[in-house]
Amino acid sequence: MNKLSQITLLILWLMSFGCTTQKSYDVKDYGGVPDGITLNTSAIQKAIDSCSKNGGGKVILQGGTFLSGTVLLKDNVELHIAEDAQLKSSPNPNHFESIDPFIDATGQYRGQCLIGAIDVKNIRITGKGTIDGQGKEFTWENIQKNIKALGITLDVPQMPKENFEERGYVDKNVKPSYRPFLIRLVRTKGVSIQDVKLKNSAAWTLHFYQCQSFLVDNISIYNHANRNNDGIDIDSSKDGQIINTHIDSEDDALCFKTTSAIPTENISVNNCRLKSDWGAIKFGTESMGDFKNITIKNCEVYDTKGGGIKLLSVDGSNVENILIDSIKMTNVDMPLFVRLGERRLVYRNAPQQPVGSMKGIKISNLTAKARKIEESRVQPPSGIMITGTPNHSIGFIELSNINITLPGAGINSDNQTVVPENITQYPEYTLLGKSPVYGLYGRHIDKIKLENIAFHLENEDGREEMKLIDANQI
Repeated sequence: MNKLSQITLLILWLMSFGCTTQKSYDVKDYGGVPDGITLNTSAIQKAIDSCSKNGGGKVILQGGTFLSGTVLLKDNVELHIAEDAQLKSSPNPNHFESIDPFIDATGQYRGQCLIGAIDVKNIRITGKGTIDGQGKEFTWENIQKNIKALGITLDVPQMPKENFEERGYVDKNVKPSYRPFLIRLVRTKGVSIQDVKLKNSAAWTLHFYQCQSFLVDNISIYNHANRNNDGIDIDSSKDGQIINTHIDSEDDALCFKTTSAIPTENISVNNCRLKSDWGAIKFGTESMGDFKNITIKNCEVYDTKGGGIKLLSVDGSNVENILIDSIKMTNVDMPLFVRLGERRLVYRNAPQQPVGSMKGIKISNLTAKARKIEESRVQPPSGIMITGTPNHSIGFIELSNINITLPGAGINSDNQTVVPENITQYPEYTLLGKSPVYGLYGRHIDKIKLENIAFHLENEDGREEMKLIDANQI
């Protein structure tokens, strides 16, 4: 059975989970008060625990705003947010638990969340209601105001035991962020998230970590409330589908990560709209484990300020069998950036990985219109940058039916620009500076196949259209 068939069967199974007769558990029957003021953490958790203990069913939030701290989903539970209901984060930072905590690439303690699940199976989050993280309440300035108003002191969470010296940190440099994720699912099998509206997370919005068999369908994410406001992060997880979803985020909209050596693989993305103040579709930067068998089709990317598609392997990931097809981009900075590097960060006390690889990458039927000159992060802007390192070339990449419109504005002397190698640095096109070409710059590539590639200029540009260095075009 091929991977597509496996994913199709997964979706049918997840959809059937809600078709059986389910017992309902109204949170108000467990003491819930949807007035937007009363803390409902205990009532919601009691309903979830009772539901799971009795074989599963539907826990319902309806008829108002339920303020809450961390609630943990259990086996065979559907959390249903009715259209007339909101689940809203408490502004008290002490109301949030950390599940499976970790230190991220920036040295921040992570793990707190509003909705969590760890080592469970068969869970759903459904309904046309809203889950609101109140992310602005978790800026450091507002945290200080809130704890003063509440007359409390901040609880100091227990730090995860990691090899800080190997990570390049010492204990005193690792700080709790006190910014809970909206939804964090850890080692969970059989997940369906449908129809809900997610907004205003204090950090990442929806994080799958080491999960298996999941469906995200017809949800909307709006997250510009704080920093690191990613939309969906798929991290060391497999066998999933994301469809019919709209993401508008401050940070990366759709991000594939591997903060462990376990790969992210067998993922299908279809019919999504993505907008970001940074990257729209991103692999990395956390990339210890492999990225394999990932398909992204029929998606729209718009008003994106930090990269349309970014494929990054810098911590040891082997990237292979990646298919990206039928993507429309409008008002996007740097439509395509591909980077194989040698940063080799480690997470969770894992052994350092050897330098990774990239092969079997196919990108086709992509149209893009770049942002205006004055809005570009790198001036003059360019369309595509693909680079490995002198000792580690990208294996094989194929581009076909690519049509990119650019503003131009390069001058003749820009042709002499030398792009730095930045072998071990953070993999960002802005750190590589301007390109000596306006179209495609490729370097350290074993094999690159180009078919029907076109670049259109709105203004004159003194640079060449394309340059390949230490690269073999086939």
